[in-house]
Amino acid sequence: MTSSESGTTPPKASKATTASRTSTASKTLKAPKAPKIPKGESHLALVRRARRINRELAEVYPYAHPELDFRNPFELLVATVLSAQTTDLRVNQTTPALFAAYPTPEDMAAAVPEEMEELIRPTGFFRAKTKSLLGLAAALRDDFGGEVPGRLEDLVKLPGVGRKTANVVLGNAFGVPGITVDTHFGRLVRRWKWTDEEDPVKVEAVIADIFPKSEWTMLSHRVIFHGRRICHARKPACGACPIAPLCPSYGEGETDPEKAVKLLKYEMGGYPGQRLSPPPDFPGKPAPALGAV
Repeated sequence: MTSSESGTTPPKASKATTASRTSTASKTLKAPKAPKIPKGESHLALVRRARRINRELAEVYPYAHPELDFRNPFELLVATVLSAQTTDLRVNQTTPALFAAYPTPEDMAAAVPEEMEELIRPTGFFRAKTKSLLGLAAALRDDFGGEVPGRLEDLVKLPGVGRKTANVVLGNAFGVPGITVDTHFGRLVRRWKWTDEEDPVKVEAVIADIFPKSEWTMLSHRVIFHGRRICHARKPACGACPIAPLCPSYGEGETDPEKAVKLLKYEMGGYPGQRLSPPPDFPGKPAPALGAV
């Protein structure tokens, strides 16, 4: 999409570390211009704008990654199940003790429910999650030889595993492209007017039609990163948003640059991220362990 199609020239995101960018943001950042996106935007124009947003996000978050700590497909599967109705940070603080106690599906399937409940209590809904983990561990042991399957149709048969969890595992443990429609992803694609669908399966189908399959996994990471760091649910930091000129919902949040930059979270705001063991290229600080001061 050209600058004439969007109505303005979007700011170029720097490839410098996020920490250095945010430290000077209040001094250098100018309020983004309101976008000029026609109400009757054609499908072709929408696709071009959506792909432009993805390219811009790739510049802002070249280090985007899954924010759950894991060392193998089994750990990622379990961590993703635990992440329901809680933060990735709380899951990452909880799983070290869990995986130390139950490193394999066979170990987990044989766990005493009450003991597992105590280990995962910090993630909330611990009784229901314990039931799911025991069920999926037993299924992996009995039906898949103790290995996590690499097909969506097999993963969604496991207790507590839906399409979102399956796509997380496929994309990040097996390299199979998938779109992760969590609350952040759904919120942002609706704000950007890529779709007005609310059902995650329908959202996934619409977005899959806009982007090539090779982009699905990284697109998911970038959108979720943006939703957690800048485009928040209650008060988006519009005045600090690098894709504001492409966003039809610009103005829903704080547009003053100096006020907006104070709303940035995690490494964008100079704070620790959600992972205790982040990738080597992550520019932020590792999260603290559970109970750490």
